[in-house]
Amino acid sequence: MPIPSLNLKQARLVNLAAQGLLTPPSSPATKTDVLNAIQRIGSLQIDTIHVVARSPYFVLFSRVGNYQPGWLDELQVERSILEQWAHEASYVPLEDYALHRQRTLEGSRRAYFHGWAVENWDKVTAVLDAVRSNGAVRSADFKTEKQPGGWWNWKFEKAALEYWFNEGKLLVVKRENFQRVYDLHERVLPDWNDSSLPSIDEIYSQLILKTVRALGVARPAWIADYFRINKKTVASLLPALISSGQLLESAVEGWTEPVLYLPEQEPLLLAALAGKLEASCTTLLSPFDPLIWDRARTRQLFNFDFTIQCYLPEAKRTYGYFPLPVLHNGELVGRLDAKAHRKEGVFEVKSFYLEKDVSLTAEMSTALAGAVQNCAAWHQTPQVVLTRCDPPECETALRSAFNSQG
Repeated sequence: MPIPSLNLKQARLVNLAAQGLLTPPSSPATKTDVLNAIQRIGSLQIDTIHVVARSPYFVLFSRVGNYQPGWLDELQVERSILEQWAHEASYVPLEDYALHRQRTLEGSRRAYFHGWAVENWDKVTAVLDAVRSNGAVRSADFKTEKQPGGWWNWKFEKAALEYWFNEGKLLVVKRENFQRVYDLHERVLPDWNDSSLPSIDEIYSQLILKTVRALGVARPAWIADYFRINKKTVASLLPALISSGQLLESAVEGWTEPVLYLPEQEPLLLAALAGKLEASCTTLLSPFDPLIWDRARTRQLFNFDFTIQCYLPEAKRTYGYFPLPVLHNGELVGRLDAKAHRKEGVFEVKSFYLEKDVSLTAEMSTALAGAVQNCAAWHQTPQVVLTRCDPPECETALRSAFNSQG
């Protein structure tokens, strides 16, 4: 029997539950919780900006609370997770590696370096030979200077290492000071056998199913972005997944197209319809969080128009350099432009921007102050400083809430 239509709030609650952001953590975090969070979302995007914590660490904090960031590094060394191109450069669970490996061998990233590599083939091959002879290496281990222009001003050896990573000849074994350490694929995964990989259509079908699982409910138009699959490929594979019962259809009031979900997640949708899902999590989100990285999905599901400000010219920034969306009880209620002053132990809230259609209640002020204080403590910058608010009349309530937390 088809599930009745969900309203927008119910669809949002299902999405938050699937993403692990419906309720706050119920117990102190463990390394297993960190791995489970990565398995749940399927792709933990890597970004180097560290105005606050670097994004992969921050995404995990939003879901598991106070945890040891070193656990993420340990999971990589233990091979529980691997770096691959997924949504962007991402950590993915080891059990999903075959899906990403096949895409690599099919040449999904080949265009980025191919022409340059062909022109410099002898030198590019020499870099691979150096790894083969000398073992795991960082680009910094090659004592040459960066060259003007080229790939992000990378020096030659860095570009060559990235070329071989994109070709699947190298894997990243760990990071040192967040720099990639590369080694040969056969040394990192000595028992791996490419001959057992699924077909490319099966790969994309599995990635579509993983996307819908990670979103809880998904409009067809949302699916391609999650693992960066070609839209035409998604459109060609969806009918078979629906007709076979691997994907089921429901509806959301006000939306003309159906939403898709997995049979295993039907209890989640029924719980939402019965009023048994309640959002009680207040937390800060990385700008690269999978909950919000698709701007159209974020706008349609949360009525929240989000742009990553740090990539815009300063004159075009509306919310500062690195605003963090604020999730409160199932809604995105604002954004917080923050900077961590690590040496001083200060977490500076440079600006807090409340969404125009949101009223700052006493309960929200207290929850927000607690979320900021928890983030600051986890980041080891426990002193919270609030500089300004928009609208200004929120400042008194927030300062009072922060003072009570202190």
